Amino acid sequence: MNAKPSSIEGIVTDPSKKNIILIVAGLATFFSAFITTSITVALPTIASQFQIDAIVQTWIATIFLLSVAICSAPFGKISGRLGLKKFLMLGVSTVIIACLGAALSTSAEILLFFRAIQGVGSAMISVSTVALISQAMPFEERGKAIGINISCVYIGLTLGPVIGGIITQNFGWHGMFLIVIPLLLIDLLLAYFKIDQEWKMGDKEPFDYIGTFLYAIGILLAIYGFTTINTLEGVILTIIGLIILAIFARYELSQKTPVFEVKLFKDVHFTSATLAALISYLATFVVTYIITYHLQYIKGMDPQTSGIILIVTSGLMAIIAPFSGRLSDKINPQKLSTIGMIFVALSLGILMFLDANTPLYIVIIAMALEGIGLGLFTSPNTNTIMSAVPRKFTSLASATVATARVVGQTLSLGLLTILFAVIMGSVQILPHNYPQLILSSKIAFMISTVLCIIAIFLSYFGSKSKS
Repeated sequence: MNAKPSSIEGIVTDPSKKNIILIVAGLATFFSAFITTSITVALPTIASQFQIDAIVQTWIATIFLLSVAICSAPFGKISGRLGLKKFLMLGVSTVIIACLGAALSTSAEILLFFRAIQGVGSAMISVSTVALISQAMPFEERGKAIGINISCVYIGLTLGPVIGGIITQNFGWHGMFLIVIPLLLIDLLLAYFKIDQEWKMGDKEPFDYIGTFLYAIGILLAIYGFTTINTLEGVILTIIGLIILAIFARYELSQKTPVFEVKLFKDVHFTSATLAALISYLATFVVTYIITYHLQYIKGMDPQTSGIILIVTSGLMAIIAPFSGRLSDKINPQKLSTIGMIFVALSLGILMFLDANTPLYIVIIAMALEGIGLGLFTSPNTNTIMSAVPRKFTSLASATVATARVVGQTLSLGLLTILFAVIMGSVQILPHNYPQLILSSKIAFMISTVLCIIAIFLSYFGSKSKS
């Protein structure tokens, strides 16, 4: 007797196979998020061991995000050609190798190199997981499935500082990377043996090598230049990078098979949601780092305690994201996104007044508001982006989500790097320059609050569009 087919045109109908896809994608996404934030609470310890200044210390986090930003757009095309499952497995394998290298690092330079490789693997995971879910799930279940996957991101972001702090405090920072390896191997085996289907898009089309080169060089120069924009060299590199990106956009419009479909931005929902995503990450990603520095340097807490406190924001995000994703299947998702960003703006407005005398409960209230807001914002916003494109462009839309996220995150840390360079200089963070650290934090939160207000208007404008 023949088995019942598990899919129609790539859409999976077998509930058990749907669950396996969600588990494999969720585990990979979880650990990708985990290695993004677990490093946060360990940075002061790493800086002390390797005797590095505040700028290099921040670059240990930034270089990971820069790698993701460079790779995400071209990986959107490559993943569709190679196959989404195969590309996800390749990404998981890359992260395993990079985590082993990072754990064995004996200098800041070696650690920076393997953090960059981790970013490459994470970009593969980010692009392939959302695209795989969008391809495999029925349209009416897409928002719910995306919400579950985003919840895995937030759980990873939540447990990253907590577990990272506990491991750093008791076993050393190297253990943060070693713990990931066996668990990712399990995920790799699940994908290989339990997912018997592959999803390919555009595998017969020629690859746009020139567009890929222009994008990679442009985004590298623009972001690196931005992190040093307080210097003449930084200004020049930023301008050159932006010019190359403009050339890239114009070039892509003339291509039959571009590495990135720039024409997608003609859709108001797609454009407004993408810009809102980028700006939201630009405004909020720096918050975790500033609060970590505040708790450990200003308040004198150890990595374990500060990691536990950081659970507030990501924990609430993880709880709310699946519900907001499911709700976005029923009502206008950009209305939910607008409400979410209002909560985030209130949170950052409170943190603008953060100083050495701010009570801990005020910080926790602000973190809770941020978690509620991002939980309401991210799943519906991602659903807006993925639902605004034809199915054949889902891998490119997924790459757009990943690129918007990591470019925003990288620029967010770049903003902090600039403030450190201007206000503190290239020095280690020591008690005598704590006032400068507090001033840098206040200015960062002021800028972030303004950015959140812009994201509110973008989401509201998108919700009113009829396109």
